[in-house]
Amino acid sequence: MHTALLFVLAALLEIAGCFAFWAVVRSGASALWLAPGVASLIAFAGVLTQVDAPMAGRAFAAYGGIYVAASLVWLWQVEGFRPDRWDLLGGAVCLAGAAIVVFGPRG
Repeated sequence: MHTALLFVLAALLEIAGCFAFWAVVRSGASALWLAPGVASLIAFAGVLTQVDAPMAGRAFAAYGGIYVAASLVWLWQVEGFRPDRWDLLGGAVCLAGAAIVVFGPRG
């Protein structure tokens, strides 16, 4: 459970940091948004290193599914656009892939 919470927190930090850059470059927001964006991305990296995993690549791969699902929640809750069935199907596939990476039998 601890790992899942770290993944969710990391996703929120990464999405918020990237969104700050998106807002500046694509939406014309003030460049002052870049400072909290960078801070959020640094915090994201720090949180992701706290995940209990023996190898970074496997932790990052598993995190990817959480990131996709969290991005769809961000789309809905922050940007105000409800994900369609294809978004939801894609998110479910990504979460299934993350579960395979995390829970797959290792020989």
